[in-house]
Amino acid sequence: MLRLLTVFAADEGGATAIEYGIMASMIALVLVGALSATGDGVMAKWNYVMNKVIQALGGGSPEGGEGGEGA
Repeated sequence: MLRLLTVFAADEGGATAIEYGIMASMIALVLVGALSATGDGVMAKWNYVMNKVIQALGGGSPEGGEGGEGA
């Protein structure tokens, strides 16, 4: 029984799997944060372009202004 406990205590296979899981979750968190941060800026640029195209085609802006944050 003591030998079984010694072998169990020396086994590091589970620890490696947990470390990989932690690394994968940290990478996922960084990706979500980066995509969230850039998503708003990209959406603002597309809205700006959309409003300029509508104005160029002779229509008014759907929001009543220039929309977006500029080029």
